[in-house]
Amino acid sequence: MSDKKLTFEEANKELDQIIEKLESQNLSLDETLKMFKRADELLKFCEENFSDVEGQLLVIKNGLEEKLQKFD
Repeated sequence: MSDKKLTFEEANKELDQIIEKLESQNLSLDETLKMFKRADELLKFCEENFSDVEGQLLVIKNGLEEKLQKFD
């Protein structure tokens, strides 16, 4: 994907726009295919981004739990 600085929110917004276009417009087969490919790229980006954040949150949670156990 060429969107190096794309944020999760921007990708999610673009996915919403693609869905709206697919649902409301009479698109050619070529246009529909391009939109599906772009949607696939954006979905993968969002999934990877979400997984990264989820991993960071898990590390933080584990660190906090360790610190709290020292107080017990």
